[in-house]
Amino acid sequence: QVQLVESGGGLVPVGGSLRLSCAASGRTFSNRNMGWFRQAPGKEREFVAYITWGGSREYYADSVKGRFTVSRDNAKNTVYLQMSDLKPEDTAVYYCAASGVLGTPSSRRSDYQNWGQGTQVTVSS
Repeated sequence: QVQLVESGGGLVPVGGSLRLSCAASGRTFSNRNMGWFRQAPGKEREFVAYITWGGSREYYADSVKGRFTVSRDNAKNTVYLQMSDLKPEDTAVYYCAASGVLGTPSSRRSDYQNWGQGTQVTVSS
């Protein structure tokens, strides 16, 4: 398994930017697809973005496409989510997640084995 810890959340004005980090420890981080999800109060946890284990493919939810960028640095065992042009509807707890080793890229929660504790992002109007 892999342990994940998110950081970088906080309060940001509408239109602002924020970068989230997810630090991983444990085995085989570099061979796992990594996903970002978010959950607002009273809402289901929803997919945000993923990046494949080799970093060759990225995929984004329509709601964040063009505004968010996911990247990874396997040497640092870290995945990032750069968020720009933030909107109030982006307010949520953001979670990173790791798939199985060399798994099929997926936007489904059930395809991820390990989850971080989440970091709060609040976009003020």
